[in-house]
Amino acid sequence: MGTKVTGENAAKNASAVLASKSTGAPSKTAAGSTLSQTSTTNTTSPEAASAASKVLRDGRTSAASKSAAGSALAQSGDAKK
Repeated sequence: MGTKVTGENAAKNASAVLASKSTGAPSKTAAGSTLSQTSTTNTTSPEAASAASKVLRDGRTSAASKSAAGSALAQSGDAKK
């Protein structure tokens, strides 16, 4: 693992999530993880992956939040095969 990096669209969405005053903590955690992987081969921590999973399951979250969360999960170091 660790060979994926965040794409431009996911990075823009993550930035918007972090700038939003109405976004919850799980979304911001996932977005922060996503942005930390824009040019490195870091992997998503288990805590950030858990937050990203919550974001994806929550029907109230925005498309930008879901994009950032999906990117974070795609870069999780312990992805199941």
